[in-house]
Amino acid sequence: MKSNPYQRKQEPLLIVIAGPSGVGKDTIVHCLQERQVPFHFVVTATNRPARPDEVDGVDYIFVSTAQFAQMIEEDELLEYAFVYDDYKGVPKQQVRQAFASGRDVIMRLDVQGAATIRQLAPEAVLIFLIAGSEDDMVQRLRERRSDSEDAIKMRVATARQELKRMHEFDYCVVNPQYNVDAAVEQVLAIIDAEHARVKQRKVRL
Repeated sequence: MKSNPYQRKQEPLLIVIAGPSGVGKDTIVHCLQERQVPFHFVVTATNRPARPDEVDGVDYIFVSTAQFAQMIEEDELLEYAFVYDDYKGVPKQQVRQAFASGRDVIMRLDVQGAATIRQLAPEAVLIFLIAGSEDDMVQRLRERRSDSEDAIKMRVATARQELKRMHEFDYCVVNPQYNVDAAVEQVLAIIDAEHARVKQRKVRL
């Protein structure tokens, strides 16, 4: 029986938004959530303490180091990494439940985490987010007021190395300091274009 092009099945996408520290990954995700786009946003688990403006279960799932270790032991994480003295990981069940319902999944990860996802799911859509300039990135890091100057210097040095890995990604989106809407529109355009592909990506986890 021939397939009907007018009844084309749309495969759910696994979209990874990654990039160096201070490029606005959280801001992009928050803007997408405010627009109420029908995606499932994966909430990353971490053992670091919450910042004053962060909400447990919304920004991150905040757990103790012992709880994080238990999640690793029980193979509950799709990927995890030790980044800037803290552990971060993606719970498997969230992704699988979203795919089962046919929804796209968006992950916000560091560059190391994105590389792990590409190994586990080669059909994932990897978007590399960068700031408008290094000065923009440093300003964002300082505005957090959660890092010392030495910590900021370490993040900037790491970011310079991470920029060299841009070729590992499918797309690059610039997130200007005062025009986040432009970056959000570009991310949405990428997702629309991926869904319009004749040969769709099919993620298996």
